[in-house]
Amino acid sequence: MRVTLIGPAFPWRGGIPLLTNELAHRLAAGGHTVRVRTWTRQGPARLLPAELHPLAAPEAEVYPTVREPLSWRNPRDWGRIGRRAAAESDVVVLVYYVPFQAPALAAIARAARRGARVVVICANAVPHEPRPGDRLLMSLLMRSADAVLVHTDAERDALLRLTDRPVAVAALPPHLPATGRSPAGPDHPPGRRVLFFGKVRHYKGVDVLLRALAHVPGVELGIVGEFYEDRARLAALVTELGLAERVHVTPEYLPAERIPELFAGFDALVLPYRTATASQLVALAHWHGLPVVATRVGNFPETVRDGVDGLLCAPDDVADLARALGSLYAPGRLAALRAGVRPADAEPIWRDYIGALWGLAGVYDRTRSVPE
Repeated sequence: MRVTLIGPAFPWRGGIPLLTNELAHRLAAGGHTVRVRTWTRQGPARLLPAELHPLAAPEAEVYPTVREPLSWRNPRDWGRIGRRAAAESDVVVLVYYVPFQAPALAAIARAARRGARVVVICANAVPHEPRPGDRLLMSLLMRSADAVLVHTDAERDALLRLTDRPVAVAALPPHLPATGRSPAGPDHPPGRRVLFFGKVRHYKGVDVLLRALAHVPGVELGIVGEFYEDRARLAALVTELGLAERVHVTPEYLPAERIPELFAGFDALVLPYRTATASQLVALAHWHGLPVVATRVGNFPETVRDGVDGLLCAPDDVADLARALGSLYAPGRLAALRAGVRPADAEPIWRDYIGALWGLAGVYDRTRSVPE
């Protein structure tokens, strides 16, 4: 089968480029001819700061990409790319995650459908920080494709209000950077230190975490990640809550090779999100042996086993998050949670994911049956 995969990939950074890359490798390993095309300009820097800082070195084995222009703001390229994909492919897969890319992907989809089946992998069916026009742009893209794959039931329900195209749900498979594992073992003594890791944005609830931390004496918090909101406002909240001695901020993107050492210095990863779609941060924490404290949003209730390898609490609820953080340090609790951590078995999740993708594309799945 000939497949063209269009979405963020190296040198762009973050989880979605890693998903694009891993999917390409797995499709090629299944015997398919795979072409990957990524953005040369993927969005406005004021809304997508990562646009200014592409990776200098890959975080996983890179699948080669087509070296031709693809810009979110240059319509001259969109139809040509779609027509070429139609001529070279049986299936075209578009990886979508931000609304300002929707017009480009919609134009590519319409042109590609003249000769290929087009499936959108929708990584954010519910925009985290919605703006006027988002729903219109998303609807335009989804109606321009043949089918859509999402990662949670809530995302499917949201899309079914925007399009009449088939929408399937498949769990987000692990697509972690290629690093060693944390050197800290399950019997590592508690340091009374918890970690927030990743982009700092309003929907991720760092302010809620700070307010909860104020009710849990003697626990320190590390915040490591790029700021997509006003850092001064967060600093003012830290001061207001009297947490200056307990909160340590590293306001930068952390290269993948530094993650094992970072995670070794903390007892748990905290994901205090107000809203979410699907995230691989639980898989990342469990790979490095850390239990997770998370809210009941997105795919966290499916990936965190409450009381076994992590703790769940209500979103946007300071008291409930403080309860969970305090419970983490009840006698024996942290050791039990660490002992319960098991990295996800990626293979069956990936088989189901690719099977769902082929089902939407109307393609015979050679990974599930004896070849004809």
